[in-house]
Amino acid sequence: MRHIDYLDRLDFPDFKVSVKASDVFMAVAAYRDLAARIEQPLHLGITEAGGLRSGTVKSSIGLGMLLMDGIGDTIRVSLAADPVEEIKVGFDMLRSLKLRSKGINFIACPSCSRQNFDVIGTMNQLEERLEDVMTPLNVSVIGCVVNGPGEAKETDIGLTGGSPANLVYIDGKPASKLRNDHLVDDLEQLIREKCAKNSSSKTL
Repeated sequence: MRHIDYLDRLDFPDFKVSVKASDVFMAVAAYRDLAARIEQPLHLGITEAGGLRSGTVKSSIGLGMLLMDGIGDTIRVSLAADPVEEIKVGFDMLRSLKLRSKGINFIACPSCSRQNFDVIGTMNQLEERLEDVMTPLNVSVIGCVVNGPGEAKETDIGLTGGSPANLVYIDGKPASKLRNDHLVDDLEQLIREKCAKNSSSKTL
């Protein structure tokens, strides 16, 4: 607070404050206390959070708690990883909290014995191939007919596992079937077509 007082006495209000810490609980407590004391914008971060996996978890918990409280104006995800990964994690964090809407929001199931296709491999490929897409779109990728239709009816595009072919829903309605041998290619094409259609309809 001493440094803030200096700037106040100099009548210099154009600054933001960061009190990053590597300890999640310390950082959250510090930001909450500061938010109650000052009006200047806050730059959030869990500094030196760690590697890609552990740092993502720590940052998501700490920053998520603060953002859910309405605290924070800018963020930095600090990972011992490629800086591009920091941006991806930060963007996904904001999107999961519905603070940003650009890009594809994937809903996907974990591994289980009911899956009719490789959900994990499919998701890994789709996320990598569709990183360039900025059109907001909800896509569900569910490997079985038990949970798949319910999720698919709530998303823009839904894929549910089936035998001998997997069923695709568009806007909540059954639309087509995709076989496993070209599943990722065909699903990517459907997603891109849907994004292009949504984008063109907004410009009309």
